[in-house]
Amino acid sequence: MGRIKTQQIKSKGNDLFALHAKEYTTDFNVNKQKVMGHAQVRSKKLRNVLAGFLTRKAKRHKELGE
Repeated sequence: MGRIKTQQIKSKGNDLFALHAKEYTTDFNVNKQKVMGHAQVRSKKLRNVLAGFLTRKAKRHKELGE
C-alpha cells in the first residue's frame, strides 16, 4: 500500500495531466521539471508529491494504451 494523496494533489494532478498528458513521462526527475514549468508550487515537498502522482498516472496511462 502507498501513501494516500490529498484531494488537492489529486485535483491539481488530474488538471495538469489533462492539459499536458503527452509531456509527462514515467521518469520522476523529468516530471519534477515539468511540474515546475506548468504550475506554481509553494514547496519542494508539494512539487515532489505532485510529480510522483503524475508519474504513477503516466505509468497507468501507458499500460492501458490510451
